[in-house]
Amino acid sequence: MLKSLIADFKIIFDRDPAARNWLEVLFCYPGLQALMFHRFAHWLYKVGIPFVPRFMSQISRFITGIEIHPGATIGQGVFIDHGMGVVIGETAIVGDYALIYQGVTLGGTGKECGKRHPTLGENVIVGAGAKVLGNIQLGNNVRIGAGSVVLRDVPSDCTVVGVPGRIVYRAGERVEPLEHGRLPDSEAQVIRALVDRIESLEQQIQILQTRDSLAVCYAMPAAEASEPAVEEAAVQDGEACRLRDRVIDEFLDGAGI
Repeated sequence: MLKSLIADFKIIFDRDPAARNWLEVLFCYPGLQALMFHRFAHWLYKVGIPFVPRFMSQISRFITGIEIHPGATIGQGVFIDHGMGVVIGETAIVGDYALIYQGVTLGGTGKECGKRHPTLGENVIVGAGAKVLGNIQLGNNVRIGAGSVVLRDVPSDCTVVGVPGRIVYRAGERVEPLEHGRLPDSEAQVIRALVDRIESLEQQIQILQTRDSLAVCYAMPAAEASEPAVEEAAVQDGEACRLRDRVIDEFLDGAGI
């Protein structure tokens, strides 16, 4: 237990640029205080002492705003940043060096007995307000975007965003733990791909229409129509059909997402 507490203390200096001295960290970091309460309460819980561990967790909740059931298993070097509103259920397992932001819930989805809360691997980052629910497995180095709701297993080295959570990034470049806002915008990427596809199809239609117009022109007297004139008209029509209006551009640039 002492080894875990030392690791919890040291990791704060590695991951929080606002941590300036040991006295400030010890007295002003509710995440560390909640873990100190929890590790002692968890030891009492495993020994089988009734009531006292749960009462200690309630005291910790009152002081820190973080609710950790004494039955939860938490590895060493875990950092709960800010921490207000964090809830960790009885059968949850949090791996070493996880980073959990405020408002996170590691909860269950029903009244079943046994393992009903999530298991997090090592070096997992759970963004602010994210909800990880049920007896699911999150692999090592998983990143959960802020506000996401995760209901299914997630393999290692993946990024999950959205409601419900979707895997949008696998085994990619290494990202620093504090850069949990650096996530891909999957909706914008899909919309842009659809718009590009529409433009491609419209260009193909324009080419076919131009060919049909040329065929008609060749059948008409030369004075009535000429091939260059038809081609110029087709190019102008194609430029008008490229879906480059201001509303779509703003949406693709992030205004509507």
